[in-house]
Parts: sequence; C-alpha cells; structure tokens
Amino acid sequence: MLQGLDTIDWPEPVKEMQRNWIGKSVGAELRFQLDGHEHKHITVFTTRIDTIFGVSFVVLAPEHEYVTEITTPEQRAEVEEYVTWAKNRSERDRMSDVKTVTGTFTGAYAINPISGEKVPVWIADYVLAGYGTGAVMAVPGHDTRDYAFAKKFNLPIPEVVAGGDLTKEAHAAKEGKIINSGFLNGLEVKDAIKAGIQRAEELGVGKARINFRMRDAVFGRQRYWGEPVPVYYKDGIPALLDESELPLVLPEVDAYLPTETGEPPLGRAQDWKYRGEFEYELSTMPGWAGSSWYWYRYMDPQNDTAFASKEAIDYWQAVDLYIGGSEHATGHLLYSRFWNKFLFDLGLVNQDEPFKKLINQGMIQGRSNFVYRVKDSNTFVSFGLKDQYETTALHVDVNIVENDVLDVEQFKAWRPDFANAEFILEDGKYHVGVEVEKMSKSKHNVVNPDKLVEEYGADTLRMYEMFLGPLEQFKPWNTNGMDGVYKFLRRFWKLFFDEQGNWAVTEEQPTPAELKSLHKTIKKVEEDIERFSFGTSVSQFMICVNELSSLKMKKRAILEPLTVVLASYTPHITEELWSRLGHTESITYAAYPAWKEEFLTESTFDYPISINGKVKSKMTFDLKAPKEEVETAVLASDQVQKLLEGKPVKKVIVVPGKIVNVVV
Repeated sequence: MLQGLDTIDWPEPVKEMQRNWIGKSVGAELRFQLDGHEHKHITVFTTRIDTIFGVSFVVLAPEHEYVTEITTPEQRAEVEEYVTWAKNRSERDRMSDVKTVTGTFTGAYAINPISGEKVPVWIADYVLAGYGTGAVMAVPGHDTRDYAFAKKFNLPIPEVVAGGDLTKEAHAAKEGKIINSGFLNGLEVKDAIKAGIQRAEELGVGKARINFRMRDAVFGRQRYWGEPVPVYYKDGIPALLDESELPLVLPEVDAYLPTETGEPPLGRAQDWKYRGEFEYELSTMPGWAGSSWYWYRYMDPQNDTAFASKEAIDYWQAVDLYIGGSEHATGHLLYSRFWNKFLFDLGLVNQDEPFKKLINQGMIQGRSNFVYRVKDSNTFVSFGLKDQYETTALHVDVNIVENDVLDVEQFKAWRPDFANAEFILEDGKYHVGVEVEKMSKSKHNVVNPDKLVEEYGADTLRMYEMFLGPLEQFKPWNTNGMDGVYKFLRRFWKLFFDEQGNWAVTEEQPTPAELKSLHKTIKKVEEDIERFSFGTSVSQFMICVNELSSLKMKKRAILEPLTVVLASYTPHITEELWSRLGHTESITYAAYPAWKEEFLTESTFDYPISINGKVKSKMTFDLKAPKEEVETAVLASDQVQKLLEGKPVKKVIVVPGKIVNVVV
C-alpha cells in the first residue's frame, strides 16, 4: 500500500493521510527491566534509539496491563482515579488534545537497557494502548509532547542531540550530532540509530523492528441498507453460505429501525432463516463493500458468471482519472486500493492500483444573504441603513434575491411570520447583506439549479460553474455573474444569424485574422483541458467570439470547428447549431479540430513610428519587408511628412518587428 503511493498521480495531502493511517514506523523494540520485578519488563517501540541516553522517564497507557501490578500503595488511589478518567476519553480526543497535559506517577521505576540509569514510570493518556506496545520511552529534550509533560511535572530534560535551545522548546530535529550519549557521541542521527540497534541486539535487550498502526476495519453495520453478510449460525457457530446460494437478498421489514430488543433492522424480518432453521447474521456490509470495486462492474454490468470478464478488464484496465473529495482519503479511496491489490494478487485484474490520477475538486461554497430586522418589530432595514438601528441579522433564501436586491413580495410570502413585514428601503430597493459560508439548507443559501436552468438554460449554468475558478480550489457560488455567461452564449448564437434572425452562415473563405482567432482558441482550449483549467478556456471563448463579432464573421470554415471546440462546455446549444449546419450525426462524434501554427504566426506588424524618440503614429508592414522598403514608405507617408513639419531628416532607424524612429 505504501509503495503503491509512489506510482500514482494523487494529491500529496491524500497520500500523506494514507501513510499516516497505515502508520509504518521503522525503528527498534527495547525492553526496560522493571526495578524490583525480576521477571517483568516494559517493552517500548522507538524510531529514535539514537536518543536512548536522553530518556528521563517511561510512560504507560492508562490501560496497560502492568499499571495495577506495579503501582505502589502510596500512589494507588491517585492512579485508579486517573485511569477511570482517561478511559472515558475517546482515542481521537487523546490524540488531538495536545494542549492538555495530564498524568500521574505509578511509584515504580524502570532500568534504561543501554545506559543502566533508573527512571520513573508514569501513566498518561497521550499514550495509547492500541498503538505500538502501549508504552513509550520519554525523551523530553527531543519530543514535543514529552517536553510538555516534563515541564508540567518538573522532570529532567537531558540534551542528547546538539543544535537546540531546551530552555525554550524541544529540539525535535531528525538530523544533527549526538552528545552526552557515551558510545554514540559524535555520530550523526542516522548513524547513531544503526549503532544503537546493533548495541541493543548485542546486549540482548532489543532488536530492529518495523511497526504498523493496527486498526479495526469495522466491516459490519447495524442498519438495513447494505449487502447482507452471507453467514448463518448453527449451534452458535458461524457458517458461510455456499457460492451457489448467493446472492443473499435483503428481506422485507416493517421498518428500517432496530428491534425493540436492540437487534439491527434485519432482526425485524419475519421467518428469515437459512433453510428455515438457522439464524442469519443480522449485520450488513458497509458502503465501501461495494464502492471498493464498483468500477469493474461498470466494465461488464450484465455478466452473470463473474464480476467482469477478462476481456473487459483487459480493455478498460485502470481508471485514468478520478475526481473526488479528500474526505474519502482513509475510507473509500484507501479500501479501493486495498481491494484492488487483493484482486490483483489473485490474478483476477491486471492493474494493482485502481485510479491512476486523482483530483480533489474544490467545494462550491454558499453565498449567504441577510436581512436586518429592527429590534422588537417586524420591520426590516436595508443593508446600507442598518447601522442607524438596533437590528438582528437573519439568513434569507438566496432564491428570492437577485443581484443582492431582495424581492420583498416573495419575502413576505416566504414565511407566515413575515407576511405583514415592513421595509425601510434604499433608493426604493431592499439591499441584502452578503457572506460566504458553507452551502447549507439551514443557512438558506442552497441554490436550486432547476430555477437557474429555467431562467438561463442548462448550458449557461454548466459553463458558469467552470468559470467560477480553478477546479481544485474552494469557490463561492454567486449567481450575479451568471448574466455575463448568458450574454456570451447569445453573442455566439448571433454569429450564425443576421439581424432579422435568419440563418446567415456562408461558404466564403476565411481571412487571416479570422483564422488566427479560431486557431488561437483551439490551441488554448486544448492546453487548458489537459491542465483541467476550464475557467481560462471560458475566457478564451469570450475573447474569440468578441473578435469574430467585430469582424462581422459568418463563415462555416470558422464557425463549424469553433462549435466543436465549445461542445464539451455547452452541449445543448452546440448540438442544435451542429444540426442546423447540416450534420445528421451528433456533434459528440466530431473530431476535435487541430490547430495550425501557420495561422498563429503574424505575417504583418503594426510599427510604432516615433519622431525623435516619441511615438506619433503607426504603420503596418509585412514582417519580411526589407529595412530600405520600410524607410522609404515611412518618409513617403503624408501623415509622417505633416509630423516632420518640413524639418530635414538626419537618419531613419528601423528595428525589424519593433519600431521605426525618425531623427530630425
């Protein structure tokens, strides 16, 4: 699982979340003999055996099996009270709460297996029983949590890695020279780790080890919806259904609720037993039981003998692009990789990673609107006047707001208590307040797409979503900009018609300027799609349509390929125009046009004409025109002669493709 992360094009934060979930740690296992307990020792796992001489105490998880046995009578009451308190905290709270430092001394001591020093044994809730061995050797000089603990309880903080200031904070560097550490002195951290493991193995007190964070997969669900687990119980012993007896279908129940005795919803099924005799397992599988492999079923959905045929899997192979949220990093995305590798190892699929490229799309944030209610009244004051009154801000349905102006009649009809509302307006309008928040029904900022499609059309909505901003970034939804995209599509439509609305596309040959505008757009959109930069493509479409409109262009040779380029952004309008252009097959089958460099290369240049260094005019020349030809034409120009005012010309400097300077 870890090695595979280096072979796929996924966002680094998602990869890191999976690495942390797997929790692989390379280090050493050491045994700290308990003082006064001849046959008992505390086993710790450490990735930093190089800091062994910096251990000033050992910490056990409150649930550790030795806590009760090693606690001294003097400490027993305090330890028992602490253990009870810690057990009531969740693992997540204990891991995430780095500010609260708690713990208590057991009264016991352990012997450092390398230095021979006797150190106290404490318990603290920042050590988890389920991770590693449930015990840590505390090196407060070089670990942030150990440092905070030592400061809180006034424990020694030895320095064993040079380079920090332990009066201020722990020096948690993973590089540096070892000091105050006997045979390790002078070694770099990496070399000291090797030497420390070697010494521990020679002394018989430890060994090299790789540790993983063990986790419960939590496969069962106490709910109705989900695949039933194909297990029944005979004399209390679970048994599997035969493959020929699959699938096991969900039974009908009278309610999707637990039974009165606390069984899952499947316990409500009447006479649902294996062969009418044995009880089925009442748990169902989690959502990721199916979502961990579903893409293979898409390859061959009608196959009733296998999840997908070898031919289908060999054809489709891995998913090329997956667009989804990072919230699934350690759920669906992790389990999909795990299940895929399992299927690969069985030889059932030909790829050991399911999704080659992953993009985390940014969330569309809500743009909330607010009205301002005057205290102790049913009067609402417009945003610009609210500071003149004592008001309370209330969320208002964004669907009755347009360009930050409230439809007061719709507002009065929105809720019964607002039916008799009165308004203090600005310039005859009620202006609302605005704030960007998470889109939520409770904030009344969820936009109904049906209403937008009805008003602007599906293509406008689709294109505007791409225009909001980069795919990966969070971006606020704002219907105020919808009108701009709508007008652009109307301008594009008008390219095909005359002012009376009649079809006006001609078969004339395009000009260089028209070809340049088209091919510039083909190239830009092609590159943008490869980068998933859809918003910049929309900008280029707008530039192109503006250029073609100003040229009064109505030519098929330009409009037809431009329609194809635009089709993936606005499929409805382009499909309609494609049909009107005379095509009987859908535009979705049309090949994407190829851009040509020859149409992007300028053949002429508008030379700035300067007189004594000051630009006074412009003249257009072929870029291949000789300097002498340009100089002659400039001096022969009536406009230049007027600017010279009869003064004699000393020289003319022609810089090809840049400027012409006339010196008088």
